[in-house]
Amino acid sequence: MSEHRRKPPQPQGGGRAAARRGQPGSSPGRRAAPRGASGSPADSPGDEGRSLGGRAEARRAAQRSSSGRRRAEPAGGRRSGPGGPSGPGRGRGRTAPPGKKRIIDYPRADKYGWHRWVPSWRLVSGMFIGFVGCLVAVAGIGYAMVGVPDVAKTAQAQNNVYYWSDGSVMVATGGETNRQIINYEDIPKEMRYAVISQENKTFETDSGVDPSGIARAVFNMARGGQTQGGSTITQQYVKNAMLDDQSQTLSRKFKEIFVAIKVGTEVPKPKIMAGYLNSAYFGRGAYGIQAASRAYFNIDAKDLNPGQCAFLAAMLKGATYYDPAGATSLDPNATAEANKKRALGQMQDTLDKMVKYGHLSAAERAKYTTLPHSQNPRSNSRLSGQVGYLVDLAKSYLINNSDKTHVTADDLQKGGYRIHTTFDKKKVNALEAAVKKVQKANIKPDVRPKYDKYVQFGGASVEPKTGAIRAIYGGEDATKHFTDNADSTGAQVGSTFKPFVLAASMKWGVRDPHGPADQGSDERTIASPKSLYSGKNKLKIENYDHTVWTDKDGKEWLQTNDGDESVGDAPDYKIDLREAMQFSVNSAYVQLGMDVGLDKVEQSALDAGLLKGSLASSNYPSFSIGTSDPSAIRMAGAYGTFANSGQQTDPYSVDKVESKDGVVYTHEVKSKEAYSANVANNVTDVLRTVVDKGTGTNARLPGREVAGKTGTTDGNKSAWFVGYTPQLSTAISMFRLDDNANNKNRTFLEMYGTGGQKQIHGASFPSEIFHDYMTQALQGQPALTFPAPEPIGVALNPEPSPTPSLSTSPSPSTSPSTSPSPSNSVSPSPTNSQTCGFFGCTDGGNGNGGDNGNGAGGNGTGGMDGGPTPSTTATDPNADGGTRGNGNGNGNGGTIWGPTG
Repeated sequence: MSEHRRKPPQPQGGGRAAARRGQPGSSPGRRAAPRGASGSPADSPGDEGRSLGGRAEARRAAQRSSSGRRRAEPAGGRRSGPGGPSGPGRGRGRTAPPGKKRIIDYPRADKYGWHRWVPSWRLVSGMFIGFVGCLVAVAGIGYAMVGVPDVAKTAQAQNNVYYWSDGSVMVATGGETNRQIINYEDIPKEMRYAVISQENKTFETDSGVDPSGIARAVFNMARGGQTQGGSTITQQYVKNAMLDDQSQTLSRKFKEIFVAIKVGTEVPKPKIMAGYLNSAYFGRGAYGIQAASRAYFNIDAKDLNPGQCAFLAAMLKGATYYDPAGATSLDPNATAEANKKRALGQMQDTLDKMVKYGHLSAAERAKYTTLPHSQNPRSNSRLSGQVGYLVDLAKSYLINNSDKTHVTADDLQKGGYRIHTTFDKKKVNALEAAVKKVQKANIKPDVRPKYDKYVQFGGASVEPKTGAIRAIYGGEDATKHFTDNADSTGAQVGSTFKPFVLAASMKWGVRDPHGPADQGSDERTIASPKSLYSGKNKLKIENYDHTVWTDKDGKEWLQTNDGDESVGDAPDYKIDLREAMQFSVNSAYVQLGMDVGLDKVEQSALDAGLLKGSLASSNYPSFSIGTSDPSAIRMAGAYGTFANSGQQTDPYSVDKVESKDGVVYTHEVKSKEAYSANVANNVTDVLRTVVDKGTGTNARLPGREVAGKTGTTDGNKSAWFVGYTPQLSTAISMFRLDDNANNKNRTFLEMYGTGGQKQIHGASFPSEIFHDYMTQALQGQPALTFPAPEPIGVALNPEPSPTPSLSTSPSPSTSPSTSPSPSNSVSPSPTNSQTCGFFGCTDGGNGNGGDNGNGAGGNGTGGMDGGPTPSTTATDPNADGGTRGNGNGNGNGGTIWGPTG
């Protein structure tokens, strides 16, 4: 502790009066001398402990006495006597010996308490001047070391090479440079002022840098946030020109700042503007205004009108979210409709600002109130056919999972990657061939424009154990049809959703009807496929506690079946869950979903691999029969969960990514348990019945075990077949949709009469495509079998199981329903010697076999596939049903009672 902080000694007598009289014992600010040291008699006990007015006064007195002593002290030594070593002039409050000074007086020696830590103005000003001097020196050095970039000599983007799963090259594309540098005079002034008005209105007068923008960027990077681009056109030009170094680091940012300062000082504004517009990325692989003009409008940049200029200025903000064609493969929110809305709003805002800042007349601006027509986004012939869809799918996987792949959209634009995909060339070609075969034979828009125009197909094939996407069918041609029908369509999946309801009933069970009605019961019973449910048409749907379900308006739900037909024996029409799946009985599965709980049905679908954003509201009973619209890829992956005995793996499209520096990313297969093996295997066993002798017989593969489900939606607006073998899971969709419709509320069109059929079902064209594709895709692979399921659960609602029969309710339903309403007519499609309809195939012959009811058998090979009762055999030509009545006689044709769903 410093001496001046020590408690002053108590004076030996006299107090203030004594101090004024100069008594020896009253010397202020110093300790009393020992008794007899100065000859003073001030040693009386009564004087001890007398204060000099407190510690503060003692310190002040000490300062006064010490300063007085220093002033009176001779140059050659210290004075003696009262001012000497033992006199009152010898102060003890000094902190530093005379003549010893610090360069930086901090903490301050002549201050006390907190005042010691307050820097003097000399210190503050000195430090500020030093700091500014250092900055000036650093800036000078940085300014001298950087050069002015030349956009014509900037690094060129490289190709990205995509490979098939076998290692052969698919295509080299995606990062190639599409750039043509043009002169400043060839850039329309409206284009220049559109950019200035929207991005940097002071461009023509500013210094080229924005200090506040720089500060934000540096602060953002320092705290680990996203980096920010240059705020001025000059800074953005510099960023574009420095393609050889795109690292997002502080050092790179500082270098960019110095270059921008130098460019702003030494380069004329017209040259900066031309450099920026010749190097900026406008989307669609177009770098620079000339390439962008060709990519969007197929004209030269000099011919752009003000509306097109304002439109292209919007693309500079990020074409993913402004390109009217949409970019859902990169972001599900970047739909064509959403992008058009954003682009139009941005374009109009730019035009308004051009008027506001005096760059465009109001009369000219009034001509451009709608988006200019832009051409198809695919102009690279190498991306034709399915390749464009495959490339998009691989790119979207890398970008959407950039936290794992370490590849961003900017990285892909620069190129230089070797991307090894999961796509099997043989399977891709086989899927495309299967779709085209059905299209060529049945879909004739020139002949039946009212029914066959706008017909589209989608498909995807996924490996169950790994999640690898082996094939997709995205549409007719990636250069003609932009939307990838394998990845996103919005088409409802119909009854292909029912397996998730069945899985939920086996995983969680149905709720105890005697539990609390307001919050559900914790008591549940696992359901067996032998559980009995009503197949009645217009079934009044109940909550699990047997109260009638009503909507918010108090209306009851009467669930219809396909063709308004009840399935089972009157009056209860009870059938088990296996039969209800086999013939896609809506009423049974809607009620099962209510008993299990629609929240559990939803969770079952999510566990299998469907995405939350693709699911419809689970507040309505129809949720169980497929009002949701997941993609074909996700449906194939979700059914693959059943094929993989309950282990779910997310679909993926890229195995490995390499760059010049080595391997950037390698996919690791990770799975999680969605269902127990026995639950999944029981679902598979039920779905095998659908293919073996239900609505999916067209999908049977000779010598192979196949499980699957048909699906048709309300209004016949989409049809699906999703099926699998142990090695491969495939989903096929069919729908009618005018992708080029300009109206905002596009709707799916009905398919009554499409393809020459009265109505389209999942059991017709989609299952035929599945059959033809899988036959080729699995060629040469062993015929594996599914694991045998063990008995599961309890047969709910037990009573003697009746033999199913048809009971028709001819009156149409007016209740809300999303179930299909197909006709039971057979629309044959010749395959070798068989005639196939949506329920199965009949052998050729002269007989009149039963079609879709109890028709009279003729003289020939009668009886249709897929319509026997479970106990009926095919040996007696006079018997009812029969998978194929192989005899001549007057037998009754096979009964068909299954709505396709």
